[in-house]
Amino acid sequence: LQTLMKVAAQNLVQNSSIDNGQKSADGALQRFDKSLEEFYALCDQLELCLRLAHECLSQSFDSAKHAPALVPAAPKGEGGPGGETLPYTQYLPLIKAQIAGAKDIHNALLEGTNKITGKLPPPGGP
Repeated sequence: LQTLMKVAAQNLVQNSSIDNGQKSADGALQRFDKSLEEFYALCDQLELCLRLAHECLSQSFDSAKHAPALVPAAPKGEGGPGGETLPYTQYLPLIKAQIAGAKDIHNALLEGTNKITGKLPPPGGP
């Protein structure tokens, strides 16, 4: 924007000087339209970066929503790096929620493929 305004000001001063008869049109100035196009290109890049950041933030929220706690991979007794293990009473509902989420994803994918191929769902349904 700064470069665009600088070029616009230089062109305005040049044109004003020519109109007042103080200068001839010999001076080579940057073209305003080229500077404007560069400005628009940078605005488009900024818009794409902001959309990407918004999408990443949205995915991060979704990830945190659907996987609220990490399940430790270390067997009992080894205690992982932080020693954070879930008791069985917390582990069981977490696994049930993950299984339900996987079933929902499976059903959504199955429904989508059926819509694409034009097949009817099997009798008895999912």
